[in-house]
Amino acid sequence: MRRNAPVVIVAVGLLTLLVAFLWYSQDVLGKLRSEAKQTASIYAKVYGAISDTSSDPGAHTTTLVDLIESLKRLRVPVILTDAHGVVQVSANLPFADTLSSAHVRAYADTLDAENAPVTSGFVTIHIGNTPLIRGMRVIPLLMVAVLGVLILSGMVMLRSESHADRERIFAGMARESAHQLGTPLSSMHGWIELLRERDDPMIAQALPHMESDIERLERVAHRFERIGRPPRRDAVDVVEVTRQVVSYFSARVPTLAHPVSIRLDTAGWDSPIVGDRVLLEWAIESLVKNAIDALAGRGGSIVVGVEPVPGGGVRVRVADDGPGVPRDLRRKIFSAGFSTKESGWGIGLALTRRIVEEGHGGRLLLVPSDKGAVFDIVLPG
Repeated sequence: MRRNAPVVIVAVGLLTLLVAFLWYSQDVLGKLRSEAKQTASIYAKVYGAISDTSSDPGAHTTTLVDLIESLKRLRVPVILTDAHGVVQVSANLPFADTLSSAHVRAYADTLDAENAPVTSGFVTIHIGNTPLIRGMRVIPLLMVAVLGVLILSGMVMLRSESHADRERIFAGMARESAHQLGTPLSSMHGWIELLRERDDPMIAQALPHMESDIERLERVAHRFERIGRPPRRDAVDVVEVTRQVVSYFSARVPTLAHPVSIRLDTAGWDSPIVGDRVLLEWAIESLVKNAIDALAGRGGSIVVGVEPVPGGGVRVRVADDGPGVPRDLRRKIFSAGFSTKESGWGIGLALTRRIVEEGHGGRLLLVPSDKGAVFDIVLPG
């Protein structure tokens, strides 16, 4: 039902538009028939007046009055002026005013712009368009506009549905990957226990790092399991999460050729926030990893700061002194699939923004800086 919802909505909209068009067409036909009858009546009266050979001086005046009444029934705006331009009769005007007012005389020029005036003897007739003609100009345009909006809405809904399908596939693949990682991780735990029994100083020195890497793999697998699920609402110590991220990367960044240093600055923040610890750790790691990649082959420093935000909340800032983000790419870096690295997938910053903004109601910002790149994660308190 959810997959077919956009199709159903578009179909119902098109059916409604079709019914409205048929109703409007029938209404127009009915009005045209009525106007045809009125026109035939007007012609009959005109020809009758022409063929009247009576000497009654009021016969033509009576015929003119009948014509005016017929035009009134047709709801045609009409103004009659004499040879001097003085308004004698008016009917169906869109406003109420006296015949002698300048407004009525000026409106005669408006009617002349719609239809050329007709002069008969000493009388000039200024005739406008009927409501049917005005409606036939507006209603079709309105229907086309509604149809355009309907088609555009359908395209947006189909695109959203396609995006949702990709999200479900991505979530399914991530969970399956987490499930597949479980077996080799369990096996690696067993191998570490066997290595622990070996009396070898080099192995003893490497075992803590191996255990840390396995623990990280387990955290990554746990993160994959969380994709597509609602974020948790637990009390999270942002400083502790950030300290763990900095500690992990500090032991693994280059220290000889092109060294990279990572420093933590907590700025006295010690209040917990409500959020999902696993996802927030993922978001911070993604920014730190991007900063390390930016300094690859050149070295530099990274500062990860945690500080309060005026008005409530906390800011996690990851700043590096690398080459920075080119101005023409700043609007693209958060788009899924966009990457400046040849082997990059382009999902790191897009996923980080989703975790921060959709999962925690915060903001992920690229802050303007004179040197390097500065990213802010701003979370509500």
